[in-house]
Amino acid sequence: MPDSKEYLHPEAIRRIASMELRARNIVEGFLSGMHRSPYFGQSVEFVQHRQYVPGDDLRHIDWKVWGRQDKLYIKQYEEDTSLRCTLLLDASASMSYGRGSLNKFDYAATICACLAYLTLRQQDAVGLTVFDQKIQSRLPWRSSRSHLQGIFRALQQTTPKDKTNLTKVFREINETYPKRSLMVIASDFLGSEAETLKGLAALKRSGHDILVFHVMDDDELDFPFNDPTRFEGMESTDALTCNPRALREGYLESLQRFLDRVRHACASYQIDYQLIRTSRHMDAALTAFLTSRMAHMRKK
Repeated sequence: MPDSKEYLHPEAIRRIASMELRARNIVEGFLSGMHRSPYFGQSVEFVQHRQYVPGDDLRHIDWKVWGRQDKLYIKQYEEDTSLRCTLLLDASASMSYGRGSLNKFDYAATICACLAYLTLRQQDAVGLTVFDQKIQSRLPWRSSRSHLQGIFRALQQTTPKDKTNLTKVFREINETYPKRSLMVIASDFLGSEAETLKGLAALKRSGHDILVFHVMDDDELDFPFNDPTRFEGMESTDALTCNPRALREGYLESLQRFLDRVRHACASYQIDYQLIRTSRHMDAALTAFLTSRMAHMRKK
């Protein structure tokens, strides 16, 4: 069997066509490579013992008590909190860009599949909203394992298209999810910067904890083009034919200013921000999610 770490690499992920198999292999491979994690399991407090009756889960038997009293007792717990996780996936046309193993949408959709699998594996609730200039599909919070099939199906049936309108989308999301949750947004945010920041601020004001995965292709971050190239807009009809070497320095400076503004705005709103390259191993996204989840649980 291949090293579990291979399942986290974008090239290995691309070879697994089924979203369900992708999520299972990536998450289980990731977990098998971790030591005992403080991020997992619902936050619970021990309340009392009660005598065992046939049919009780044997995992909850207190064997120390059995050793002392030769009687079987069950540990009872009271849940402190359970997580409600809302996955928000950008399916606008710009997300279809990519020359590597996975384009931006495939990478972001795989992140969402993994987080859905991870959340339901812990018996927490997860919902999914796929959007471009409007909400294209929406699945409510559910904690049953059967909910995974609906999420995987929605992800696999989505094709990136149309422009982005985050102001309208985030307003609808606020109306749809009035209760506080952990919101995970996977997007390239290549639309109106003002709309993006205004929408993020509105979600935060509603009391949601927010984790942003800013998904970008290596081409967008490094601008490796040398030969005369025709660049075409993916969400517009604009096109530009030019010598990219003459534009590289100015492009990279403008890009860095954009990334800095988004990062600083997220910091000011107390939003967790991760810039993710599509060439990066998936464990970076999973680790960021677990860290954010733990912070969310500590607030409860």
